[in-house]
Amino acid sequence: MKLSRRTILQGASVLPFAVASFRMDALAQTAPSAPTPEVPPILFVHGNGDYDALWMTTLWRMESNGIARDRMLAINFTDPNARSDDKVEQAGRSSTEDQRRELAATIAELKRRTGAARVALVGSSRGGYAIRNVIKNGGAGDVSHAVLCGTPNHGVFATDDMPNSEFNGRGAFLRGLNEGESEVTPGVAFLTLRSDGMDKYAQADGRFIGKPGTATGVTVEGPELKGATNLVLGALDHREVAFHPRAFREIYKFIAGREPARIAIVPEQSVSLSGLVTGTPGGAPTNRPVAGATVDIFCVDPETGERKGNAVHSVKTGADGRWGPAQVDSSWSLEFVLASPNAPTTHIYRSPFPRSSGVVHLRAARPLGPADKDAGAVVMMSRPRGYFGLPRDVVLLDSKEPADVKPGVPTDSTATLRLPASEIGRNIVAQFGEERIVARLWPAAENRIAVAELTY
Repeated sequence: MKLSRRTILQGASVLPFAVASFRMDALAQTAPSAPTPEVPPILFVHGNGDYDALWMTTLWRMESNGIARDRMLAINFTDPNARSDDKVEQAGRSSTEDQRRELAATIAELKRRTGAARVALVGSSRGGYAIRNVIKNGGAGDVSHAVLCGTPNHGVFATDDMPNSEFNGRGAFLRGLNEGESEVTPGVAFLTLRSDGMDKYAQADGRFIGKPGTATGVTVEGPELKGATNLVLGALDHREVAFHPRAFREIYKFIAGREPARIAIVPEQSVSLSGLVTGTPGGAPTNRPVAGATVDIFCVDPETGERKGNAVHSVKTGADGRWGPAQVDSSWSLEFVLASPNAPTTHIYRSPFPRSSGVVHLRAARPLGPADKDAGAVVMMSRPRGYFGLPRDVVLLDSKEPADVKPGVPTDSTATLRLPASEIGRNIVAQFGEERIVARLWPAAENRIAVAELTY
């Protein structure tokens, strides 16, 4: 469907739905409705440097609206970071062609698994490039819907330098995708979702890509496509236009052809968790498995972060890097202790998991560096599915707004607090909106880092 003018969707709250609100609202709901076979299978595609785990909450919301778990899949690109030059091989990074091939193979697998003739594709950021590349180059017959969330369809920049960067709107890759009067492939329904000025990769000034004062040649409208349905989701940031509940509503409505019955996540009686341990060889994140890592999971007190007894699950990863399944209660706050080879022991504190998931991936925290040399303890607050926006959001780490979160357009997804050794043993509260995680401090001298990882 083509809209003659951009549809503006604003006025909705941009604060993430609270964990408490999820639980109260969900428990008030009836069980998920019956599966709806008329909805095509859905394949979710992550962005640059990311992994399939970012789609966990979206998968839960889809399940809560009757979409069967086995009719959905999220790809985990082997090397998720783009090359500096798309034409030059670079260790641990992928080209546009690498991603096209991996996505085409995953589409074929989802079609085989479900018996469907076509599937719907939903991509965040760079994931939209792979989707468009597959569709334009022979895959249109396999795809019913393409939803592109925050994809920089006209580039993060559009200049004459770096002509082989896939993020250059004037480069060969994007010129090839955007040529013609219409920028979409006939026969596939296209939807783009974008921010109203809060996307750090759709800015006229280059300060967000390390070139302050330099014109990028792109605007806030950069993610839109001629010939697509183009929606603006208000003041959501670059990641939120894919993973926020507001984005879920539009994704579901576009693919299913109706409003979702609920936005809240419906809890399951029994929760099973599993995932993959990955690493950052050479400093670049990859989705390659890490063997020989140990994973211990503890139930912790939500008010103190103290462990409640022994580990509820312990495992050492094999060659496939997999851990789990671990059986937990949907009311438990959890501590994951990850000891990976050549990496800090990472204590990851998480809010309760309302539903089962096979994409609870674990990656060790970055190595302790020069900035940490005088710290007795280091704790990080991480928001994988969005950025911290000040003054847009309530962001508190140990009862203060983090000093390393810049105000204005949201650009930071982590915040770090360094404390003296005398503080070791006490807890630290990480608060974002109404999601609240209590972590414990661990000795940096033992090469340990605590991470409060937000789910929402």
